[in-house]
Amino acid sequence: MPVIYSPIGNIRISSQDGCLSELRFTDQQPDGIILDQVLLSTVQQLEEYFEGKRKIFDMPIGLGGTDFQRRVWMEVAKIPFGQTTTYLKISQKLGNPAAIRAVGAAIGANPILVILPCHRVLGRDGNLTGYAGGLKRKKALLEVEGHAFQGSLFL
Repeated sequence: MPVIYSPIGNIRISSQDGCLSELRFTDQQPDGIILDQVLLSTVQQLEEYFEGKRKIFDMPIGLGGTDFQRRVWMEVAKIPFGQTTTYLKISQKLGNPAAIRAVGAAIGANPILVILPCHRVLGRDGNLTGYAGGLKRKKALLEVEGHAFQGSLFL
């Protein structure tokens, strides 16, 4: 699995069956030559995103997970660039307002960070909560998309 550079930390990417299957932050150093067309496109689109030139990603995505996780991830995928929602609103859209913790767990298991924009999901009060890539990266991704947060990450 290749590791690529990003301005907010190195990213491990992989594909399976012609689809992007993983995008996660890592402490590993960038390595390897990428020959896979899906991964080459992913790298290019990520560069454009971090440069402020891309708001929508366009690559085939392959998702594992449970049916519930995939439903949550597809709901997360609908959150527009520059906008946010809450775990509660996602659970309501799925028809189960009491499933907030299950939604949070599914979002925490998101295998394709940034592309499936779980960084756009906030706590009910608008606070930055939980992110598999770390709260500093969540804040940085939201800032790429035009959000200006003041003070502590934990307000």
